[in-house]
Amino acid sequence: MAVQLPIVIDRSSPVPLYHQLAQQLTDMVEDGTLKPGDPFENELALAERLKLSRPTVRRAISELVSRGLLVRRRGIGTTVANQVVHRRDELTSLYDDLVRAGRTPSTQVLSLEAAALDETAAVALGLAPDTPIVHIERLRYAGSTPLAILHNWLPPEHADLNAEELTEHGLYELLRNRGRQPVVAHQSIGARSARPAERRLLELSKAEPLLTMTRKAYDAQGVAVEFGDHCYRADQYAFDITVHER
Repeated sequence: MAVQLPIVIDRSSPVPLYHQLAQQLTDMVEDGTLKPGDPFENELALAERLKLSRPTVRRAISELVSRGLLVRRRGIGTTVANQVVHRRDELTSLYDDLVRAGRTPSTQVLSLEAAALDETAAVALGLAPDTPIVHIERLRYAGSTPLAILHNWLPPEHADLNAEELTEHGLYELLRNRGRQPVVAHQSIGARSARPAERRLLELSKAEPLLTMTRKAYDAQGVAVEFGDHCYRADQYAFDITVHER
């Protein structure tokens, strides 16, 4: 049963009524008052209790649905969505994003090759196609939830990286400590179906899609320091990008 929420509408405020409602609901989701899966008061109940019009309440709820904070399901109603990690248009690592979102990251190193041969990755790093490079495959968790499979390729100078430090630290932190600070990157975002091994690792059904991201990161001198090819659970992760008029 949906719990009545402690919402206060100030009709003397210049802030639109729908925005007051949307902001208070957002705060309750973000501070944990409303938890993933919690049932949510329907539009009619909220409108009657708060003395608001149904279009006002519908607009506020639709705003949270569009932002991924609430989910509408036929036959179930509106519920609080699973917590989603939002990656902003900044050069950060997934480890940093999780910490900033208040989640607890953990890592399982699936494979670590000090002299891998991968023509696409080597060329992306500005190296000859047959150059042996470092390849890392990791499974990243947010708490107990598997969130992403991360493939990273690095120049051969990082062949001394070990699984223990990759388990305990984010990759960009390790690169910064080695004096190879990524400062700019080119990345491409997409979506696709999960492969069988990915479904198993990320605990997905056949129907659930993946978000994908490939990235080439460079240091202040324009030297490539990392090439990544990652996939994420679409129900747990989102990319936030700010666009401007030209």
